Amino acid sequence: MSANTNITSLNKNRNAWRWGFTPQTEIWNGRLAMIGFVSAVLIEVFSGQGLLHYWGLL
Repeated sequence: MSANTNITSLNKNRNAWRWGFTPQTEIWNGRLAMIGFVSAVLIEVFSGQGLLHYWGLL
C-alpha cells in the first residue's frame, strides 16, 4: 500500500523539480525544448540569418 501512496504523492505536484525518470522531468524537458525552439526562431527572424550562421559556425 505504501507504493500506491508514493505514486500519488509524485503526481500531486506536477511542477516539482525531481531527478530521475519521472513525469515531472519529462514536463520540464518539454518546456525547456519549447523555449529553445522559440529562441532559435526569434534569432532567425530578428537577425535575418540562420542560427548556425548567426553563431559563425557556417
